Amino acid sequence: MDGQLQHHGLNYVELTVTDMRAAKDFYAAAFGWTFTDYGTDYAGFTTPGGRGESGGLLLAPQPKPVGGPFVLLYSEDLDATAAAIEAAEGWISTPAYEFPGGRRLHFVDPAGNELGVWGLR
Repeated sequence: MDGQLQHHGLNYVELTVTDMRAAKDFYAAAFGWTFTDYGTDYAGFTTPGGRGESGGLLLAPQPKPVGGPFVLLYSEDLDATAAAIEAAEGWISTPAYEFPGGRRLHFVDPAGNELGVWGLR
């Protein structure tokens, strides 16, 4: 086993986006993700230091409805990540707050998907 695939473990996250270029620009600028295009309606993404694709962007007329699983990213510097999200034209929907394991914030990407980021500081 190469350490990446784990039986019954999370393997891939897919985000529905309404503008592929805007989504790729946002996630590249805010988080340093890189992309592999699979036609015009799908792009796989790799996170910094990742071994292989972590997920994909699916082009659709509207994002998935709110209420499904909530995706959380990790940050070594939550304040710097918040600044990068805003600089990339995302918006912070829930500012950073303390919880017993560290700090967390929620943001909305250009397609309207809400995700979270947490960190120890």
